[in-house]
Amino acid sequence: MSAKTRIEVLTLFPKMFECIFSEGIVGRARKNKIIEIKIRDIRKYSGDKNRKVDDRPYGGGSGMVMKAGPVHRAIEDAGGRVILLSPQGKQFNQAVALALSRYRRLLLVCGRYEGIDERIMKDVDEEISIGDYVLTGGELPAMVVVDSVVRLIPGVIKESESFEKDSFFDGLLDYPHYTRPRNFRGMKVPDVLLSGNHEKIRLWRARQSLKNTLLKRRDLLERAKLSREQKDILLSLKKKYN
Repeated sequence: MSAKTRIEVLTLFPKMFECIFSEGIVGRARKNKIIEIKIRDIRKYSGDKNRKVDDRPYGGGSGMVMKAGPVHRAIEDAGGRVILLSPQGKQFNQAVALALSRYRRLLLVCGRYEGIDERIMKDVDEEISIGDYVLTGGELPAMVVVDSVVRLIPGVIKESESFEKDSFFDGLLDYPHYTRPRNFRGMKVPDVLLSGNHEKIRLWRARQSLKNTLLKRRDLLERAKLSREQKDILLSLKKKYN
């Protein structure tokens, strides 16, 4: 069975990915040949015996800039939808992860230093940011994107329900989860979860999901598409917690 989805990463630090992509759900998906992941060292495309990939910025200023040539050659060699991990990109979220999971080939480009020569943008399909903060490079964002995207690829998680009930999948936060023992340091599992009444459990989870979202991320409610049942639950919650 050949891999259904191919994900490649362009980086100056390939060893950073060895462990993270060999464990857990991502590692299992690779082992089962549902996905293929390849890490490419940008330095191999330098065209320089010293493997130099950066230089001083035109116009002066601090730091170094990654040269366009090595990155361009690496992109041409790899192919796929090209994603640049950048603080200037659109905010990464569950909807973006779901959209990316539908591509058969993805290429994630990890910048370093002060960034990559702007002329490389002609090779880029989209920029993605994992948050409004600065990291030392695009490697950690690439790991986040891969981890989030891979679990949405068909066949990676056997029961689709296990991710369709996740926080953000329907625009809301998840409901609380409990497991054994029933009593932990005086804190008991809610009785409804022990009742065996599936409809009561469903309604409890719906209420708890909306409650978490209302109290922790009210901004999500402005964009969420709620059913009539959810709207009624939310109305009662607002009367209680506003």
